[in-house]
Amino acid sequence: MNEKDNSKLTVLVCDDEKDIANAISIFLRSEGYNVLTAGNGREALETIEKEDIHLVLLDIMMPVMDGVTALSKIREVSNVPVIMLTAKSEDTDKILGLNLGADDYVTKPFNPVELMARVRSGLRRYMLLGGNTASETGEDEMICGRIKLVDRTKEVWLDGDPVKLTRTEYDILRFLMMNPGKVFTPMEIYKTVWKDDTMGSESIVAVHIRHLREKIEIDPSEPRYIKMIWGRGYFLDNKQERKG
Repeated sequence: MNEKDNSKLTVLVCDDEKDIANAISIFLRSEGYNVLTAGNGREALETIEKEDIHLVLLDIMMPVMDGVTALSKIREVSNVPVIMLTAKSEDTDKILGLNLGADDYVTKPFNPVELMARVRSGLRRYMLLGGNTASETGEDEMICGRIKLVDRTKEVWLDGDPVKLTRTEYDILRFLMMNPGKVFTPMEIYKTVWKDDTMGSESIVAVHIRHLREKIEIDPSEPRYIKMIWGRGYFLDNKQERKG
């Protein structure tokens, strides 16, 4: 996306620390994005109801309504990408946020270059998934066992029933289904899905895969499709196509 394209995209910055919100807003506007701000989770929800928001930067620790509560309520009404803004000491909240549907997180104090890279990645995936075009590889429809993925409509089906995935879960599943049987490290998955080289991504990938397994596996503790080889990484077991 160039700056002209960015002018059509709106990012909501939700942080009760005005200095931080203002600094983030400056970075975003310098790349051409429209920016709205909120001082707590309740204000963020009100803004999402009124405005066309393409990505949310959401702080965890806020008065009135914290970021985790706000995220849970956002996911009831919207699949907009959400990047959590967290402190280093908030590891438990990071995992909870990912479990509730956050796409990523950035730790304070953040590097502006890293933050903007995460924003671009989140928006890129949001716009691609929101489109109605076939994938670049031509793999419009993929089937593995009881799972069917239709990339043209961005839909996933399990035994003929639709499965509601977040954008990140969809991207991970699509990537693995396009490379059945091939093992990928968490970093390789992160680089491909998030389009980012940031270290410390293993826990983010693990949480999203666990959440994905809960939606497509009969027994997530004994997965049939998305499997892991300890010390190496994850892969999609395409042999399920030949199992009863």
